[in-house]
Amino acid sequence: MGAVLLAFFFGVLGFHKFYLGYHKQGICMLVLFVFGYVFLALPSMVIAIIALVEFVIYLFKSDVEFEQEYVLENRPWF
Repeated sequence: MGAVLLAFFFGVLGFHKFYLGYHKQGICMLVLFVFGYVFLALPSMVIAIIALVEFVIYLFKSDVEFEQEYVLENRPWF
């Protein structure tokens, strides 16, 4: 549930990735969002779409599926 809320409220900053232990992916999302926010809008929009998709995926997975894919199998994206 924590990852779902973080993906919804702070997904563009990659907080849900840090929460799940995927630090490289979290840094990637954070840097791309900040870079896009400062210089161009496109990278920020892409990160926002990725965060929204991950929020929906996290929301509709059962606890067992979520733990299997993102905790045990270390699946960092989608």
